Amino acid sequence: MDTVRELAREAADHRFKGLPPDAAAARLTVGELAEQRRDLYTGGFTTPVLTLSAEALEHNLTALQTYAARHGLAFAPHGKTCMAPQLFRRQLEQGAWGITAAVPHQARVYRAFGIRRIFLANEVVDRAALAWVAHELAADPEFRLVCYVDSVRGVELMDAALTDAWEALAAGPGAVRPLEVVVELGAGAEGRTGARTEADCTAVADAVAAAGTLRLVGVAGYEATMPGADADTVRAWLRRLTGLAAEFDKAGRFTGTGAAEIIVSAGGSEWFDAVAEVFAEIPELSLPVLRLLRSGAYVSHDRGWYEGLTPFNRVPEEGGLLPAFRLWTQVVSRPTPTQAFVNAGKRDIAYDLGLPVVEAVRGARDGVERPAPDGVAVVKLSDQHAWLETPGADDLEVGDWVALGMAHPCTIFEKWPLIPVVDGGGKVVEFVRTFF
Repeated sequence: MDTVRELAREAADHRFKGLPPDAAAARLTVGELAEQRRDLYTGGFTTPVLTLSAEALEHNLTALQTYAARHGLAFAPHGKTCMAPQLFRRQLEQGAWGITAAVPHQARVYRAFGIRRIFLANEVVDRAALAWVAHELAADPEFRLVCYVDSVRGVELMDAALTDAWEALAAGPGAVRPLEVVVELGAGAEGRTGARTEADCTAVADAVAAAGTLRLVGVAGYEATMPGADADTVRAWLRRLTGLAAEFDKAGRFTGTGAAEIIVSAGGSEWFDAVAEVFAEIPELSLPVLRLLRSGAYVSHDRGWYEGLTPFNRVPEEGGLLPAFRLWTQVVSRPTPTQAFVNAGKRDIAYDLGLPVVEAVRGARDGVERPAPDGVAVVKLSDQHAWLETPGADDLEVGDWVALGMAHPCTIFEKWPLIPVVDGGGKVVEFVRTFF
């Protein structure tokens, strides 16, 4: 994890939008810039600039790890949300079991930053990726990677690729180890990936048992892709998942394979309360059960989408999350009394789950921040401009800074390679670098 700072040393230059131009001219490193604790508004930062609240980040990191521990859940937050190794480090320091990935290149980033446990929530059939996995497992006895399987054909492809990789590694360092896999149960007949029926899952498990390169260690899935998901359908599907684990165990599919525990995994950022409830019902099995939650969007939360979906809305006594992002833009055009344009658009703003909302205005004349006037709203986005509708001519002025709140953390993080972290006093105390 020390390489976070080393890799960030080249980041404070003109390539990164929003950073102070004088920092590049002075050849400051990101660490040196952070040590200056510059004021976001008067310290030379250019707009648009995406920021993270230091207080909200810390609150959110603590909130969900505390929730998981309270309910006996291990936690492998989905790293594809932020792709920020600095945040991975903080998640692990909070007690996370490991970090979840969606695709192999994300796992490669994790390994470059020393992540020792990776849950890859996808079936991997790419030969080059499987060769890399085999090499990593052979080179580091402490490295653990668990991935999905959801088809007999997928198992065949994985076994063939890993067999070839093992042969290539035979003369190399370390000992080859089977790749640990969990059978994915699809979330309903029209869900995303995953075997659709228990019979399909059994066929996949049979194929794994016949493959010398794979080891079955559990079952998993993702409930949020279920069309029309509600509390009843999600809980019903989760009980199918836990029932599948019990049936596999009863059939002896985990004993004698070298598995040390049985993994049962689900849970994004919308239904972790249902996961906690149903996973608590798992009966005693032949091996210890690792009840693994994989929420990711919680780390920054958002304004609009997850703000309305978080389970903490249903169980507020258990905690809550805070929106951590603000995109500070600047009014660059005021062509009519009812129109204003700020200098951020589709290149800067997440918009796949809705247009941003105007949260605050910082006056160019007095430097005073005030809540956004009633009725000021983003109505359209161009590549580099947001179109704002304003009720009156006095609501905004050219030069004003305008703070936008956005939905969907995954597509917010990916647009910004370096993000200032700002404390409650407006000082930039850190920079988070992303690796998409």
